[in-house]
Amino acid sequence: QVHLEESGGGLVQAGASLRLSCATSERTYASYVLGWFRQAPGKEREFVAAISWSGVSTSYADSVKGRFTISADNAKNTVYLQMNNLKPEDTAAYYCAAAAIPVDDVPKSYEYDYEYWGQGTQVTVSS
Repeated sequence: QVHLEESGGGLVQAGASLRLSCATSERTYASYVLGWFRQAPGKEREFVAAISWSGVSTSYADSVKGRFTISADNAKNTVYLQMNNLKPEDTAAYYCAAAAIPVDDVPKSYEYDYEYWGQGTQVTVSS
C-alpha cells in the first residue's frame, strides 16, 4: 500500500517561505516518482512541480517558476517543495502524489499520470 504523508503547511504573510515535505516508505520511494499539486477553494487541482526518478530533471508550473524548488532526499525517502516569495494566490491545499516510474525518466506533470495521493497540507498566504 502506498502512503504519502505531507507536512510543512501553515499560515504565512506574503513574501515568506515554507518548505513542504512528502515522506513515504523506502519501497514506495524506489518504485514511484513524486510530484506536487495544489487545489485552491473553488478551483480545480493543478500541477505545481515534479521531479524525475533520477532527480536529474524537474518541471514547474509557470506560476511558480523561479519561486518554488522541488528536491529529493533519497536517504530519507522524502521529496520537498521549497516555496519562496509566497503570494496570496499560492493559498491552497497542497498534495503530494506518486506516479509509476516512466521509461524515459522525465518529470510527470499531468494529474492523470499519478495513481496515489496524500491527504494534503494547507498553505495560506495573507496579504
